[in-house]
Amino acid sequence: MNVLNEKETDYTHQDTYHKDFFEILFFKKAKGRLIMGQEILSLSDNSIIFISAFQKHTWELDPEHLEFTTLIFQEDFLHDFFSDKLFTYKLLYFYQLSYVPQIIADDTHMSKFCGLLAEIKLELIESQADSAHIIRSLLYYLLQTLNRKYARLNKLPNQKAENNFAYQFKELMEQFIREKQRVNEYATLMGISRITLNQAVKAQFNTTATHLLRQRLLFEIQDLLIHSDHSVNQIAFDLNFSEPNHLMRFFKTQTGKTIGAFIQEFK
Repeated sequence: MNVLNEKETDYTHQDTYHKDFFEILFFKKAKGRLIMGQEILSLSDNSIIFISAFQKHTWELDPEHLEFTTLIFQEDFLHDFFSDKLFTYKLLYFYQLSYVPQIIADDTHMSKFCGLLAEIKLELIESQADSAHIIRSLLYYLLQTLNRKYARLNKLPNQKAENNFAYQFKELMEQFIREKQRVNEYATLMGISRITLNQAVKAQFNTTATHLLRQRLLFEIQDLLIHSDHSVNQIAFDLNFSEPNHLMRFFKTQTGKTIGAFIQEFK
């Protein structure tokens, strides 16, 4: 885990990044845009951006109008730090497919968040015997406060779950989406019924397990179409579609567009 500012990093190159850690960027000043997966986000002052691990993204920033602080951490670190292997899946702004992974804060909240980051940075630099406890409390407060704000902004449910089934489902989709595209397969992996899984997903994310699975599969297809040189035939094979026509039909049903139109529109 680390806290860095714009002088310690360089996001002015228009390269496609593909990192193995999570990032939360707090832009006090920003002009430009972020291309992330299939989303194009406009950046402005007081933008907060959430980037999940291995999420492909490209920055197009104005270096003359840029001031930010970024919090970075790897998934295993966070899970171990809070003794919860599903912690990142409980944060609504990570692995998000339906809502923009961005918050526009006011000056007061941005100053508050950056103040917390400065305290964490100080504990990292001037480490003492109790620094881990202080960092844990500051980090937990920051991440959960952002989660509450994100939930309120997007009108998402944020109540305490009766069980972890919905979060386990999201975790398993990240691992097996290229191999398994049926809800029943995930329910079997979890040792529960499809009905129980669907009830948990509905309670936690206000959608069905089938819808969540289709969203994740669509995201995988779009990601491969944009960021790989694979043909539609190869992508269909990689994702276990019985034939390319089935993939193209699925894509058209979910987006209302042909694959060709989607690629042309994105370009």
